Amino acid sequence: MTHVGVHEAKTHLSELLRRVAGGEEVVITRGGRAVARLIPVVEPTRRELGRDRGRFEVPDDFNAPLPDEALDAFER
Repeated sequence: MTHVGVHEAKTHLSELLRRVAGGEEVVITRGGRAVARLIPVVEPTRRELGRDRGRFEVPDDFNAPLPDEALDAFER
């Protein structure tokens, strides 16, 4: 992880962004204290709907009220 001051970050922003795109993390400091961190963007993966179809079956009593013992356990 590279640490650079604000002035250097402003002066060399394009170079820092190139390095970050390559996987490196850069911490920007002001007066020797970290104030920001540049990290690579991770593109979200496309979700596949129905991927787990057939792996779980909803029971018939899914919406039935909980038994009194279970409700009492929540109130302790």
